[in-house]
Amino acid sequence: MTQKVLITGFGPFPRVPVNASGALVGRLAVAARRRFPGAVISSAVLPTEWWRGPRRAESALLRARPDVAIHFGVSSRAEGFVIERRALNVCESSPDGAGELPLAELLDPGGPKQRGSTLPVGAIVKRLWALGLPATPSDDAGTYLCNAVLYTSLGLAAGSGRMTGFVHIPAVLAGGGASPLNARQALTGGLEIIGVCLAHVGAELAAVHR
Repeated sequence: MTQKVLITGFGPFPRVPVNASGALVGRLAVAARRRFPGAVISSAVLPTEWWRGPRRAESALLRARPDVAIHFGVSSRAEGFVIERRALNVCESSPDGAGELPLAELLDPGGPKQRGSTLPVGAIVKRLWALGLPATPSDDAGTYLCNAVLYTSLGLAAGSGRMTGFVHIPAVLAGGGASPLNARQALTGGLEIIGVCLAHVGAELAAVHR
């Protein structure tokens, strides 16, 4: 059975004119198609806007119907790959890439307070460290657009069996300044994250069909 993967990143937003996650996703999709020829790899760059960002993610998910959805974003606090374990039902009162504020304090007034990532977080962190790449698990995806896209994506995946999660990378990666990761390492790590997820999906499918 062909496995399908969707990876997303973000475009620019206030104080971040070049978003490293959007740049990474484009290169990662090309490299992943070579590395995993048996998988279907789709990608999308999301607008960093309170309404359009999650809606664009939803459209990409409906179009790709992936087995694995990995969303990438940047963080000024990230000191390597930060693998998020949950998303919160909250909107930070900060302007988006279009200068607009969120329309409400909650992402989903009827939704749960939090939703948990379904990526194999521990296995990802272990694999990245084995390659000498800095990686940490996190319970704080922030309250901005990264959190909003993860919360929305997890809600859409509920009951589908889709593996869904979020990875933060250093914001300075795009600026050429001192960063815990360089572009080559970010690409290598991104491929390993996809590989770990595909291996887990394959193992789960094999267990179902035994």
